[in-house]
Amino acid sequence: MRGNIAQLMQQAQRMQENMQRAQEELARLEVTGQAGGGMVQVTLTGRMETRRVRIDPQALGDAEMLEDLVAAAFNDAVNKANELSQQYMAKVTAGMPLPPGMKLPF
Repeated sequence: MRGNIAQLMQQAQRMQENMQRAQEELARLEVTGQAGGGMVQVTLTGRMETRRVRIDPQALGDAEMLEDLVAAAFNDAVNKANELSQQYMAKVTAGMPLPPGMKLPF
């Protein structure tokens, strides 16, 4: 029984180290969301930090439309960043039995 606990603790420590590495990699990666056929582009890191916003000058004429495009581009970028994060965390937890519905990081 003690061997099983020690082995489980080692496995948990390896998983924690792998999660830390994955989070560091995600921080360096960037995703770009766009709206209006690319008229508005928003680039975020895997940590959801905004790196840049690009707005095509043609979109500047209609403020309400521009607001909608910016919101849509941010939502697109956030969805892409979340998907990327889930992919990285799935790699980290591969082979580690987790209860159904449990998501990482906690």
